[in-house]
Parts: sequence; structure tokens; C-alpha cells
Amino acid sequence: MAAPRDNVTLLFKLYCLAVMTLMAAVYTIALRYTRTSDKELYFSTTAVCITEVIKLLLSVGILAKKNRFGGKRYQQFDFGETGSLGRFKASLRENVLGSPKELLKLSVPSLVYAVQNNMAFLALSNLDAAVYQVTYQLKIPCTALCTVLMLNRTLSKLQWVSVFMLCAGVTLVQWKPAQATKVVVEQNPLLGFGAIAIAVLCSGFAGVYFEKVLKSSDTSLWVRNIQMYLSGIIVTLAGVYLSDGAEIKEKGFFYGYTYYVWFVIFLASVGGLYTSVVVKYTDNIMKGFSAAAAIVLSTIASVMLFGLQITLTFALGTLLVCVSIYLYGLPRQDTTSIQQGETASKERVIGV
Repeated sequence: MAAPRDNVTLLFKLYCLAVMTLMAAVYTIALRYTRTSDKELYFSTTAVCITEVIKLLLSVGILAKKNRFGGKRYQQFDFGETGSLGRFKASLRENVLGSPKELLKLSVPSLVYAVQNNMAFLALSNLDAAVYQVTYQLKIPCTALCTVLMLNRTLSKLQWVSVFMLCAGVTLVQWKPAQATKVVVEQNPLLGFGAIAIAVLCSGFAGVYFEKVLKSSDTSLWVRNIQMYLSGIIVTLAGVYLSDGAEIKEKGFFYGYTYYVWFVIFLASVGGLYTSVVVKYTDNIMKGFSAAAAIVLSTIASVMLFGLQITLTFALGTLLVCVSIYLYGLPRQDTTSIQQGETASKERVIGV
């Protein structure tokens, strides 16, 4: 009877892998399409703001549902502690409305994530989706550096090698960026790369900072999300009117919005939260495979939709990045068991 359970577990992991891969690839391609189509260009700052609002509503709904129903039905998703609706209201009053210091603390990653998300729009306005996907993997060394500095973790020699290999691959991809022949809008590859550089720095710092906040208390992940998204709405609204306020007053908040733009917002909000739930069922190797598969899918889609011309440097750089992602996710060798085995064998030899 154990075999079926194993088969179900494997199928579920493959399902999680497919979800992460499709979310990453489709989001990038869809966002690129909305930024390079010949229709009226929407304000990216408003899209980022709406995404934060949807994430907040979803997090509140999930927390309320978890507290109200609980039980085995939701244990498989590990939403945290269970209880009544009254507990949900008390939790919001205590951790959100009654904790201005906590809101201020979470405003730091909110601000950084707001910058990151706006930089993603700027990058995909100036770089092909495949080039973006490859270059954005620089978030791995940035996150690694932040974990070393902020969480006092160490990297193995293989991980350091993979980090340098990844940087070399990205350098090759950016050396002569692949051009998309079907894109007619004016682009600035240097500006796009600069936007990605800022985005990966923000991603690394904000991710590690949020992890540190989560580990500093027993507060639920969904409560922390609500705190962060509340701050995020304030930050992104400020960004909307500081960056595009005059034009928005003239043209409207939803100027240039199409079904494709709403689809991008849907993927950014629902997809991001959903992936954060299923990601716990995968290991680092599967995450690495997912990132590599997303790069391949983005490349194929870019060739078909945008006329991407693949160069030798792009192909070699992409290969290096995919290999480095795989190497970085390999589990460390358990040297403790090896040393214990060697000690035991030596004892047996001495005993003989």
C-alpha cells in the first residue's frame, strides 16, 4: 500500500514543479507582450499597486478561512494555527491595527519589493523575455550574499563555484544581447540591464530580510503578509503619484488597461501567493530545474512571438546559467556520517 502513496507524492511534486515553471515563464512572456504591443501603454506603477491590493485581499481571505474552518481540509496547505473567526479578528487587531512598530518594520521589504516590481516592468520594456529570464537569475548570488551577511550562513565550495559560473553566463548573455525582430517599439538594452541589476539586489535583500523577520517571532506567515501588503499599498500609491501623478490625473488610473494587463496582474498576485504555498513541497534541485525550464520555455516563446534571434553567446551563457542553478541547488555532502564511518572502520582495524 505504500507504493500508491509514493506515486501520489511524486505526482504532486511534479504538479508543483509544473506550476512554478509555468508561472515564471508565462508571467514574463505576458508582461513583455503588454510592454511592447502597439496599443496605448498603461502605467506600470498602477499595475504594481493593484497587485499589492489583490495580494492583501487574498491573504486576509486565506487567514479568515484558516481561522474559521481549520481542520484537516486545510492542513495539507499548512496555513498555520487554526481557530475561530473571533480569533481571526483578534489576530488582526493585535498584529495589524495594534502593532504600528511591526507595520513599520515590514515597510522596509514593502518599499524594496515595490522598487523591484517596478524595475521588472522597466526591464521587460527594454529587454527580451528570454534575456530577462536568464539575467534575472543573478538573484541567486545576491540572495546568497545577503544570507551570508545577514543570517551568518555559509556557502559550500560548489555553491561559490556555481555563483561565479552563473555570473559568467549572464555576462555572455549580455555581451551581445539577442535581438527580437518582431518588436517595433524603441528599446534601451543598457537601461534594461540596469533595471534588472537593481531588481536582483532588491530581491536578494528583501527576501532575506523578510525571512529574518519571520524567524524573529511566532507570528503567522499570513499575518506577516498582511502587514507587508498594507505597507506595500501605501508605498506603491506614493510611487504612483510621484512618478505618474500628472498623467494619471489627465488620462485616468486604468489608462491603457486590456485583458492582457489584467492577466499579468492576476499572475503577479495569485500566482505569487500560490507558488509560495506549493514551493515547500519541492527541494532545491526541483527549484533549479524549474528555473531552467522557465528559461527554456521563455526562449521558445520569444522566438515564436517576438522573433528572437538566438546568438552563440546567448546559447552558451544560457547553458552556463542553467548548469550553475543545478549545481547551486545540490545538497551538501554529509561529512559527519563519512567521518563517523571512517572512525568506525579505523576502530575495527585496530581491534583486529
